[in-house]
Amino acid sequence: MLHSHPRLAVPPETRFLMPAYYRRRSFGDLRDVSCRRSLAEWIATDRSTKFRELKIDKHEFVQQAVDGPGSLGSVIGTAFRMYAERFGKPRWGDKRPSYVKHTDLLLRLFPDAQFIHLIRDGRDCVASLKEMPWYTHDSFHAVSTWAEAIDAGDRLRRTLPQDSYFELRYEHLTDDPSTELKKLCAFLGEDFAPSMVSPREAASIAVPVHKVWHSNTHGEVTRSRVGSWAKRLDAWEIALCEHVLGERLEAHGYELTGAAPATKEHLALCQKTMNKRRASRMRKAMRDRFNRLREPSPVAAMLTTGQRALAGVPQQRHESPELVERAG
Repeated sequence: MLHSHPRLAVPPETRFLMPAYYRRRSFGDLRDVSCRRSLAEWIATDRSTKFRELKIDKHEFVQQAVDGPGSLGSVIGTAFRMYAERFGKPRWGDKRPSYVKHTDLLLRLFPDAQFIHLIRDGRDCVASLKEMPWYTHDSFHAVSTWAEAIDAGDRLRRTLPQDSYFELRYEHLTDDPSTELKKLCAFLGEDFAPSMVSPREAASIAVPVHKVWHSNTHGEVTRSRVGSWAKRLDAWEIALCEHVLGERLEAHGYELTGAAPATKEHLALCQKTMNKRRASRMRKAMRDRFNRLREPSPVAAMLTTGQRALAGVPQQRHESPELVERAG
């Protein structure tokens, strides 16, 4: 829907933004041309990054990254900027469900970013995760994933400015796309475009055919999956969801069925999973705080006048007014 807007470009999910951030020390001082080249070549050629999904020329990307500002966000942002330029659009976005738990890192890279959090019934999310061909975890991890995302969103709603964070309900969006997308465009500072309500034309370009789990994007907006968890989850999974996620579900307007209580065994296994995931996040956060003390070069993007102003870099005379736009 966002990619269907004439000014917004949102590519298929990539896999280089967060890995590049966590590996930033290994690329050296990005104010050095050779270091920028090394990072750009890794993004463009490593099979794990899915750079090919952007369908932009890798040699041109490397050259633009080398010629651009010496910061991590600038090199990463150059790839997305070039993707937007493929469609003649001035603004770009990126999407991954896990970003909701990493907004502090994303704001380090793109201090002017705006975040859209799409919230869906946790039971439907658990059911969908189970069916994804790439999902290798069990239902306890799926339950934990939704709980973590909702808790992270609650923190962001309390701490981020109103012009930086926006919550959107999946059920409302599929029920009345025009009304919800008008609200979203107002948040983004963009005019609503009717083309957003029928995104299937853009999907034929922006959604790779091999991503069969996104096949619904090639058709009209549908509510067929709303509440489908009732048929897709086993009874014990419904009981577990409503016990572990119950307060969160009700806080976001979702009704509980009054299912039978979850078993002690299932609750213990779920709690164990949640504890392990929490410990892993804490360890990763501690490593990142330590690495921030030894960063070899600037992190924040400096590709637009707004970003350069936030970084304390003087405006250049030849800059186009269009570059004042937010980058994310």
